[in-house]
Amino acid sequence: MPDRARPAQWRVDVGDLVFRVLSSVAPESREPAIVLVHGIGVSHRYLSRLHDELAARRTVFSIDLPGFGGLPKPRRDLDVPEMAHALGQVVAGLGVGPVVLLGHSMGCQWVVEAALQRPDLVTTVVAMGPVADDRHRTMIGQTRALAVDTLGEPPSVNVIVFTDYLRCGVPWYLTQLRHMLAYRLEERVPDLAVPLLLIRGGADPIAGLEWCRRLRRSAPTAQQVLIPRHHHVAQHSSPKAVASAILTLAS
Repeated sequence: MPDRARPAQWRVDVGDLVFRVLSSVAPESREPAIVLVHGIGVSHRYLSRLHDELAARRTVFSIDLPGFGGLPKPRRDLDVPEMAHALGQVVAGLGVGPVVLLGHSMGCQWVVEAALQRPDLVTTVVAMGPVADDRHRTMIGQTRALAVDTLGEPPSVNVIVFTDYLRCGVPWYLTQLRHMLAYRLEERVPDLAVPLLLIRGGADPIAGLEWCRRLRRSAPTAQQVLIPRHHHVAQHSSPKAVASAILTLAS
């Protein structure tokens, strides 16, 4: 891929919450912009390859949520609906009209909830590696699935993820893990007013195949794409394939 300019970035305050926005603008594109939201413990960094692939064709924003990616930790607890409400305000403030709203892992919960609260802001929800699969919807179960996934991911993924975990810190991670395990994604996607695109690495031990199929069947309008042989962080290990699915199916 040819070198591209670094995304512009800025801070957005929503009340006492601090977000970071990274932007790559494609002025020639008339398609909806794409907004990328990371999962628990991490940041935009493990979405950067996907961001760059998408930015060749569309305007793309990556958003770091409060307490992640080195941002200040909120002084209060934030469950999924509260975080999604603030995320919706950030998306509205981008001023680019309805967007494709994409989340990875726990990010799927935040973007689904944001789309339920503000369907006017969203054209399509993209859920990559959605959680929490009820086969292991416990702290121990999630830890085991993460350990299995780590063994299958490229070293470059693990370096990014675990460095971001250190920046996040144990207290904030555990606070959000509690909300992640409590949020029932399968009970929320049936109420989506916009299409849902599910993307799963074919070897993902965290978001199982049957779990993703259940979500697809539950949503009013949904499609599912598998990225063969890749694991939970398929957007890093196979960014071209993931970008192709999004650009083809999400509008």
